[in-house]
Amino acid sequence: MGVLTNKIEREDLKPGDHIYSYRLAYTYSHHGIYVDEGNVIHFTQGEGQETGTGTVLDRFIGSSLPQRRPLDDPCPICDDQSKGDGVISSCIDCFLSGGDLYLYEYDVTRKLFLAKPRGGTCTLASSESPEKVIHRAFYFLRKGFGVYDVIKNNCEDFALCCKTGLRVIPTVGQSRQASSFQAAASAGGILTATVSMARSSILGVAGLAASCGTYCVKRYINDIGVRRDVENVVLEEET
Repeated sequence: MGVLTNKIEREDLKPGDHIYSYRLAYTYSHHGIYVDEGNVIHFTQGEGQETGTGTVLDRFIGSSLPQRRPLDDPCPICDDQSKGDGVISSCIDCFLSGGDLYLYEYDVTRKLFLAKPRGGTCTLASSESPEKVIHRAFYFLRKGFGVYDVIKNNCEDFALCCKTGLRVIPTVGQSRQASSFQAAASAGGILTATVSMARSSILGVAGLAASCGTYCVKRYINDIGVRRDVENVVLEEET
């Protein structure tokens, strides 16, 4: 683990780990909970369903789906999950869809959090025990996790909830990845206005520093380990 990458090997996985893999040339990552023996529980958006964001992020929603395989060659473990939606269980190969494996970090220091170049890789929040994490994942597999929304209720939100037992009171959603996109958009306004000046003036350099600062601050205040508009998720007793 380090500042630049959270990449791990499969043999280092432990039940209850929050894992992710990048899609679409590293523009978006898909998250899930590793439960046991190569199985991952994760939250997906079904093909052809509306995301309701009306933004460029809608393009990335299909990356949460397991990789489509030829109909005459389905996964021997998962069969064809290309049309699946909601919380599903997949083998790790279908979850990764050909991508590399990364481990999401919990209880990181503020210094490390701010040093990370992108969101969706770590949080200041602490994880609960692997037993509780796995119990929540299987509960949501049976009961669902609501309607998928790329901003307010996505795969990272699902994994964060399984790990911490916390969920942001429905307004914005807690996904670090989505928050990073929004923070980058805000910082981008400053960046666009100053990048040309940065080549020749101290003022331009200051503007670039300000845009980076805006990005980091917005990521920080939206982290589930810091924000106060969260609630503990109570699982209904099953009979």
